[in-house]
Amino acid sequence: MNLGFSFFFNSILLGVGLAMDAFSVSLANGLNEPKMKKGKMAGVAGIFSVFQFAMPLIGWICVSTIVQYFKAFEKCIPWIALILLGYIGGKMLYEGIKNKNSDEEKPAVGIGALLIQGVATSIDALSVGFTIADYKLPEAILACLLIGIVTFFICLSGIAIGKKAGTKLAGKADIIGGVILIFIGLEIFISSWF
Repeated sequence: MNLGFSFFFNSILLGVGLAMDAFSVSLANGLNEPKMKKGKMAGVAGIFSVFQFAMPLIGWICVSTIVQYFKAFEKCIPWIALILLGYIGGKMLYEGIKNKNSDEEKPAVGIGALLIQGVATSIDALSVGFTIADYKLPEAILACLLIGIVTFFICLSGIAIGKKAGTKLAGKADIIGGVILIFIGLEIFISSWF
């Protein structure tokens, strides 16, 4: 494999495509926490980018070593994403409806929820291991690193957009964020059948 223009171009495009779910969840997090500080914004985007880096690499390792077991697991990926995002989105939706007229400060998105979001939005990236199966290890790591970097900047912009909208939609942010997460889970699930 040659590390030419097409390698970098394809890796960046792959990163953009894979980061769209993480972008939407980042948008929801920004909506949920409009006063999020810059350090936390970088941390949230970093969590998503680490997962988007790791999952394709894990997929590549699986394809390179235990491909027959990974094929069986691949059918579960849409279900896992639907359950995880449905749970988090449902919880946000419930809290948004329950506290609809409340002016109290909403709790920030915790590390546990962020880790679940990271897994849920990147689990479909495991299958990218198949598309980079012919790469050698250094090439696979570089491709996954590019995917992670692209994801970081896309998620950072999603949080920033969500924060701006969150201050304008203060009372409805949980409801909108919950609906977005549920929609992403359904989209992952439904698109896996077509």
